[in-house]
Amino acid sequence: MTLEEIKTAVEAGKHVCWKHAGYQVVKDSRGEWYILCTSNDNAIGLTWRDGITMSGRPDDFKVLP
Repeated sequence: MTLEEIKTAVEAGKHVCWKHAGYQVVKDSRGEWYILCTSNDNAIGLTWRDGITMSGRPDDFKVLP
């Protein structure tokens, strides 16, 4: 998935994961995007500081059914 596809899906209320369902893409109340580990609540930015380069490979992101 592209960065834009990920953001659009999350904003539409869909659950997007990275690698598996334990890592979900979320947007916080300030509009920041993260990959959240649901088992321990640790998070990393969805992108690097440039706001373009994703923290994971595009092929590793999927919309959960």
